[in-house]
Amino acid sequence: MSKIVRHQFILRNMLCDCCLKVLQLLAEKHGFEVVKGKLGEVTIEFDTEQLTFQNINEIFTTNGFEIIGDKETHLIEDIKRAVIELVHHSTYNAMVRNSDFIVGKFGMSYQHISSVFSHHEGITLEKYIILQRIEKVKELIQLNEFSLSEIAFMMGYSSVQYLSTQFKKITGYSVTDYKALPEKERKGAG
Repeated sequence: MSKIVRHQFILRNMLCDCCLKVLQLLAEKHGFEVVKGKLGEVTIEFDTEQLTFQNINEIFTTNGFEIIGDKETHLIEDIKRAVIELVHHSTYNAMVRNSDFIVGKFGMSYQHISSVFSHHEGITLEKYIILQRIEKVKELIQLNEFSLSEIAFMMGYSSVQYLSTQFKKITGYSVTDYKALPEKERKGAG
């Protein structure tokens, strides 16, 4: 006798809207239904005669997602989503310090948040934010709609020189060399 189960999963590496689309495709392919989804979590319904929790875990894992069980790992994914929201999905506001934005989101001290993040990810939270800012700069360069001065201002850099120096340090390319590359390198948000 079939039994329909509804379950919420917190997922690692689910950091953009494309991930939600991937989950919809997986649902169609594997016979479960995405009832509700947002970045980092999904609620699905499935028939336990057709699928088990182990099957669901394998489907997620095979497609680059990981079910999160513990609170600290969940916090790390929330921090990543907050940084991505700060850098990629809203107008970057240089007047709001990164630390103030993060503290405001979580209601914990920046020191605690940063310490947990560094412990789990192997890089500092500030470095992660810088890497995300550089990825956004790459995107803006590729759009070819803004001058480097405008990009520097939009992304909260105090000068084009500071942006250029940090860009070269992180990517290994000057901005000019990056613009000239036939295939631009970009990294995912995770």
